[in-house]
Amino acid sequence: MILILALLLPAAMPTKAAGQVTVIDIGSAINPSSADYVHENIQEAARNGSAALIIRLNTPGGLLKSTRNIVSDLLEAPIPVIVYVSPGGAQAASAGVFITIAGHIAAMSPGTNIGAAHPVSLGSEMDSVMTEKVTNDAAAFIRSISEKRHRNVEWAEKSVRESISITEVEALREGVIDVVAANIPALLTALEEKVVEVQGRPDTLRLSGAAIIEVEKSFQQEILDIVSDPNIAYIFMMLGIYGLMFELYNPGSIFPGVVGVISLILAFYSMSTLPVNYAGVGLIVFAVILFLLEIKIVSHGLLSVGGVISLAMGSVMLFKSDSILDMVEISWELILAAVIVSAAFFLFVIGMGLKAQARKPTTGSEGIVGEEGVAMTALSPAGRVKVHGEIWAAVTRGESIAEGEAIIVEKSSNLKLTVKRKNA
Repeated sequence: MILILALLLPAAMPTKAAGQVTVIDIGSAINPSSADYVHENIQEAARNGSAALIIRLNTPGGLLKSTRNIVSDLLEAPIPVIVYVSPGGAQAASAGVFITIAGHIAAMSPGTNIGAAHPVSLGSEMDSVMTEKVTNDAAAFIRSISEKRHRNVEWAEKSVRESISITEVEALREGVIDVVAANIPALLTALEEKVVEVQGRPDTLRLSGAAIIEVEKSFQQEILDIVSDPNIAYIFMMLGIYGLMFELYNPGSIFPGVVGVISLILAFYSMSTLPVNYAGVGLIVFAVILFLLEIKIVSHGLLSVGGVISLAMGSVMLFKSDSILDMVEISWELILAAVIVSAAFFLFVIGMGLKAQARKPTTGSEGIVGEEGVAMTALSPAGRVKVHGEIWAAVTRGESIAEGEAIIVEKSSNLKLTVKRKNA
C-alpha cells in the first residue's frame, strides 16, 4: 500500500512543463514602481503560461509599504516565483532581504551578499521606545515570511535586530537560500524536479531548457521609478519654485513660468509616492513667501535670510516616514547646493537693489542735480541757464551771476533749477 502511494504521489503533484520562464529586473531602490512592476508581471506570467517568474534582484533597500506589497504578491503568487540576487557584486540589503526570503525559491549568484535589514534612522533620530517598536515590527514581519517559506527564522531575525550580512556561500549553508547559480540557465538546471508550495499545493518544477523571456518596465513604470527618487522630487520642486519666482520677478517671460508649473506638477506626483513630512513642505512654502515679499518690502536682506534658513530646515525635514525601515532621504550635497544657490541669488538681487537705491538719479529733473552749465542771462537772482544742451529757468540763493559764467545745479523743483556759481 505504501509503495502504491509513493508511486501515485508524484503524479498527483502539478508540474510545469519547460515552456518558458519570465525574467524581470529590480536593480534600484524598492518603490511603488517596483511593486507595480512585480504585481503586473506575476499576473501576466500566469496568464501567458510561464512555468515560473524570476526576479533578478540588486537593491540597497527601499520603501516599507512597497516592500510589503511585493512580499504579499510573492506569498500569494499563482506560479512559482524565484528571487535571484544577481549579478556578481549585487546585494539584497534591507528591503531586499524580505523580498528574497519571500520567494518560492531564493537564489544568489557567486560574489553577492544578503542581509543588513536592521532599521536605520535616515532623517531624524527616534527615541529608544520607537526604535524598539519598529524593530520588533520588522522582526515579526521577517519571521512570518521565513516560517512560511521554511527558511532559517533565527538568522532572518538576526538580520533585522543585529544587522547581519552574509555571502551567498554562508546563506546557502545557513539555510537562508536554496541554491547558488552563476547564471539563469544554471539556475534553471539546478532547480529541476524541485518541489515548491504554490497557493497551498505542491508544484514540481520542470525548468531545465525553458525559453527565457526578459520583460522590461513599461515607459510609465520607468517614469514612476525615476520620480520616486526623493532627490529627483526635490530637484523638481526647486525648479518649480525658481521658475515661478522668475516669472513673478519678470512678468511676461513665459518660459520660466511654464517650466515652473510642469516641474511642480511632477514634484507633487513624485511626492504622492513618498512619505512626505508636511512640516517640511510648510517651511519650504514659507521660504517662498519670504522671497516674494522681498520684492515688495525693503528689509535690507532680512526676509531673504529668513527664507534661506526656512528653505534649509524644510529641505532636511521634507521626507519623514512613520517607519525608519524606509530608505528615504535627500542628499546633503543637493540640499547644500540648493541653499547656497538660493542665498547667492537673493543676496545678489538685494545687493543690486540697494546699489540702485544708493545711485544718484541720472534721468529726469532729479538727474540734473550736480551737473554743470552756463548762465544764458544774468541771474540776480532769476534768469535762464543752459544745462546738457537744455535751457532751464533758474534762480540763485541771493547771489548774482553774470551772463556766460559757469554754474552748478543745486536743486530741481517744479521745472526750475536752483544754481550757484561754479567757483563759489
